[in-house]
Order: sequence, then C-alpha cells, then structure tokens
Amino acid sequence: MNQPVKIAVVGPESTGKSTMSAYLANHYQTVWVPEYARGYCEKLTGPPTWQDEINMFYGQVELEKSMLPQANKILICDTTFITVKIWSDEIFGKSPQEVLDALPQHKYDLYLLLNIDLPWQDDPLRDFPHMREHFMQVWHHELKALDANYVVISGTGDDRYESAVKVIDQFLAKH
Repeated sequence: MNQPVKIAVVGPESTGKSTMSAYLANHYQTVWVPEYARGYCEKLTGPPTWQDEINMFYGQVELEKSMLPQANKILICDTTFITVKIWSDEIFGKSPQEVLDALPQHKYDLYLLLNIDLPWQDDPLRDFPHMREHFMQVWHHELKALDANYVVISGTGDDRYESAVKVIDQFLAKH
C-alpha cells in the first residue's frame, strides 16, 4: 500500500492552523493530527522546560505515527515538531539534538505556511502577538533550510480555505 501524502499546516501563532487542518481533513475525508504541544502545555503549571520541549517532540512524532494508518490517502498535520525547534531556539537559544537529528529524516510532501494576515486571537497558550513578522521569517528560514516544498496561504474566510484546497489539488494532480 502506498503511504499517504503528508501535508503539514504550519505557521506562527494565531494563523488558523487547527481550523485549517480540521477543514482540510473534512474536505478530503481523512484524519488530521492535532498539535500535541497544545494539550501538553494546557497541563503545565509554568513555562515549558527543556525537558518539556523534548517530550513535545516525541509526543508529536508518536501521535502522527499512530494516526497515519487512519489516513485516507492524505494525512493532514496541524503543525510539526519544527515548532519545538523554533520555540527552543527562541526561548533557550538552542534546539534539542533529537529534534535536529530527526528534522532531515521526517519529511512532509507539502507544507502550507499560513500567513499572518488573520487578526490575532487571544489564547492563554499564545505568547508573542508582537512578534508575528519575526516568526513568519523564522518559518520561511526553517522550511528553506529543509529544502521543503511549501506554499504560503493567505486570505481570510473561505478564500483562505479555497487557496489551500487549490494548492493541494494542484500538488496531488502532479504526484
């Protein structure tokens, strides 16, 4: 059996990744892998530690692995463990070696980088409303460093969803 096409929905905070992931999974009648870190961080009583970042890396990888057999030709991933690298670099000035070692091996067929053109939505787990431009540039840098196949998705409302579907449909038609 062919492996499902893996599509990662990524981007800075408050760009609609979870909503987009749910929409795409419904549209393509498949499953989506939620962001492991969200549930993990909701249980923390303080800021994430270095060990928490490592735990979130392993948790995201395992969650994705467990959901892969349920995918219907496409697996939609609400972010990836690249977020562990981005947050670790920002907060601790470096990334866990496990993450750095796994990045080149853990590929996605297509990344949808959601633009910061949506209004900021307050959330107790979001920390950097004033740094969206910075993190958008970080995402570009990280994806280029992986030589990732990625497209920026912009727009609001239905336009944003339609843009994502169009990009995925074009990708699927070529592969």
